[in-house]
This record gives sequence, structure tokens and C-alpha cells, in this order.
Amino acid sequence: MRIIWPGKLRSNAYYMMGDSEADIAAILRGVLWLGRRLRTERPPSGISLSGIGLLSTLNRSGPMSAVCLAAEEGLQAQSLSRLIASLERAGCIERQRSEIDRREIVIGLTPRGREALAEDMRGRRFWLEPAMAQALTETERATLLQAADAMLKLARHKDG
Repeated sequence: MRIIWPGKLRSNAYYMMGDSEADIAAILRGVLWLGRRLRTERPPSGISLSGIGLLSTLNRSGPMSAVCLAAEEGLQAQSLSRLIASLERAGCIERQRSEIDRREIVIGLTPRGREALAEDMRGRRFWLEPAMAQALTETERATLLQAADAMLKLARHKDG
């Protein structure tokens, strides 16, 4: 058994659990707290986090059909339709006929979408870069980089 102290948020509380459970809890706590902090550093763009995620996928993977985009983002068709409509109204994405199959419509990033994505990332980087330099040792920064690779691998893991 290991006792996990959750820090200053609940200084008199503790959790008793097995080592494996404690390790999972520590990872979850770190990821969630850092995610929350990074969300507070976003500029007020009016684009939701889901929208930024979709723009990021299109930026990374290029234009794709709505079906592929829904699968990549893990969204239901109805949610994706609303998100696409919102981003299209904002001028961040556009629908085009596929070059390969003219019957298919693909969704692609516009220059405005690329700029919105870059602006969102700049806001977070503006905080993260100096925070890492000030709060972490060189060894901790290297460990964090390795952990980022592992977290991406986990995020892409499919059950079964």
C-alpha cells in the first residue's frame, strides 16, 4: 500500500491504494492537471477544444472525408456535422470534391484554419516553454519528452 497525498488542493485528504492503482492515479492526476492548465492558457478565439482538435487532425493528416474525420476524432456523425458547420462558418475549413473520387466530398483546412490553430498553440507554448525551463531540471525535461511519446502511443492504442 502506498499513500498518495493530492497536494495543496485537499491537504488533509489521502488515498490508500495498491502500487499499480497509485501509479495510474498519479499519471491521471498529472495529465489532467497539466491539461487544465494548458486550457487556461488558450487565447479567446471562439473555437472550441473539439474544433481545435479537428483542425489539428486536418493539419497533420490533410484533407479527408467526414467519415474518416469522425473515426480519427472519435466523434459521432451528428456531433461532427455540428462541428464542421461551425468551423465552416468561421472560415477555418472548406469542403471540396476529392481528387481521387469526384463523388466524394473531403474536408480541408483553410489558411484561416491554419492561423487559428497556430494562434491556439502559440498561447499554450507561451506559457509551457518558460514554465518547463524554470520548474524542471534538464533530466525532468528529457523524461517529460519521453513520456509525451508514450502518451501519444497510448492515445492511439485501440482496444482488442
